[in-house]
Amino acid sequence: MSEAVGFIGLGLMGAGFCKRLLASGRKVVGFDLDPARRSEAQALGVEIVASPAEVARRTRLIGIAVTTTKAVDAVVSGVDGVLGAASAGTIVIDFSTTEIAVTKKLAAALAAKGVAFIDAPVSGGPPAAEAGTLAIMAGGTKEAIEAARPLAECLGLFTHMGDVGAGQATKLVNQALCLTNYCIVAEGLRLAEAYGVDASRIPAALAPGLGNSAVLQVMMPRMIAQDFAPRGYARQVLKDLEMLTEAGREHHLAMPMVAQATTLFRMLIGQGHSELDGIAVVKVLPEVAPPAA
Repeated sequence: MSEAVGFIGLGLMGAGFCKRLLASGRKVVGFDLDPARRSEAQALGVEIVASPAEVARRTRLIGIAVTTTKAVDAVVSGVDGVLGAASAGTIVIDFSTTEIAVTKKLAAALAAKGVAFIDAPVSGGPPAAEAGTLAIMAGGTKEAIEAARPLAECLGLFTHMGDVGAGQATKLVNQALCLTNYCIVAEGLRLAEAYGVDASRIPAALAPGLGNSAVLQVMMPRMIAQDFAPRGYARQVLKDLEMLTEAGREHHLAMPMVAQATTLFRMLIGQGHSELDGIAVVKVLPEVAPPAA
């Protein structure tokens, strides 16, 4: 068995990571604030410890998968956090989608202790984490990236995009492309319904053409089936869209598609659907009756 890997955050994504790591023969030492998630991870074979600090004491390669920038900050620099316990030579890989300024702050604080930090947000969702087919976009020093590569390549396609922060910047590009596409696919579904077209045939029909996308192939069938069980929460989609909005403001960019998607997701959350999957954005668009025969 390989050297133990630490993992902090055992929710939808974290559980997928842990399943993959365990299946590859690695021992996983983990922590989550939620007792239910700790129990579920323990049932998978994760050794549960009492805090992020304890994870850092037990392992020298630590993954983090939490839902907010505030949570990552707490995991690293909070009470019983990684910063106070990690030894020199440890590598921390943050798979979360978080603010670049905080990413750089945490990296600097850890570097002062001889600990490397890699921002490595992912795309693909829990099934891809479990299958090892994620897109992983990474920022960090060349030395840290190469040291982390064997583990990261077990989880998916691991691409070094530049220094610390470059992974999060690339994830913003991914989210601009992906999350606006959620809304476009939902519009396309409603358009098909309005014309009486069998929407279930659209993904296969469009697969060879330029209108194809992974979002179309995966998400339209789920929209049709109204399968809104979360692979990722609508509230997290809105969080990412708001980060994109702030990035556009900071860099004086026109981002009208992101603005419209943000409006639709705010409407979805306002209707009480924050815990549904992001594809539930189709619920915001009124259903239409097909044309009379």
